[in-house]
Amino acid sequence: MTAAPTLAKRYIEQRDRGYWIEGTRISLDSVVYAFLNGKSPESIAQDFPLLSLEQVYGAIAFYLGSRELIDAYLKEGEEEFEKLQKSCRQKNPLLYQKLKTAQTQKLSKS
Repeated sequence: MTAAPTLAKRYIEQRDRGYWIEGTRISLDSVVYAFLNGKSPESIAQDFPLLSLEQVYGAIAFYLGSRELIDAYLKEGEEEFEKLQKSCRQKNPLLYQKLKTAQTQKLSKS
């Protein structure tokens, strides 16, 4: 007799203050932003070779099923990043300008 398949599988775990693909160091944010930018699950799996296609689909399903919660979480992270960026700009404007110049040059070469 074969064992019955597991009816529910967890793909996401909450650690610290973030969401992660279970058993990995890959954040849910990474998969969700790729998905929101139009990447297919197959393409996301190629970008993150440590993830199986099943894990990518599981992460996307989790996001779609908890969209309001995860969108609020992502917005909070973006706001925190903007605060850190502003603080960096104020503490060391010369370094910040050098980084922006390098970023602009990199984008123009693409």
